Amino acid sequence: VQLVESGGGLVEAGGSLRLSCAASGSTFSINAMGWYRQAPGKQRELVAAITNGGGSTNYANSVKGRFTISRDNAKNTMYLQMNSLKFDDTAVYYCNAHIVELRGEFLRPLEYDYWGQGTQVTVSS
Repeated sequence: VQLVESGGGLVEAGGSLRLSCAASGSTFSINAMGWYRQAPGKQRELVAAITNGGGSTNYANSVKGRFTISRDNAKNTMYLQMNSLKFDDTAVYYCNAHIVELRGEFLRPLEYDYWGQGTQVTVSS
């Protein structure tokens, strides 16, 4: 299983970007997914999370009202629409997914935690 992020880049303050995270490989199902970010010298923090059906979302206070998380289960893809970007949003953004795979002789469903490689978002002030 692999998670691949895309959509990062350089944008001016006030601008927008849309990140994508696509899961590929032997996924039986994908449970909760989320976006995290890590700025230089800081710990990785949760930006937004979404349940498997997309019915429930959670956001860091710093991005509420500006970022929107969504997913398309038919495409095994999650998105993060980022509007009104600020300099402080500059970071490497990582996607995370709890993926169920069928493993072993009896194909037991087991959940594993996967991370993408990260995509750089740079906001110029």
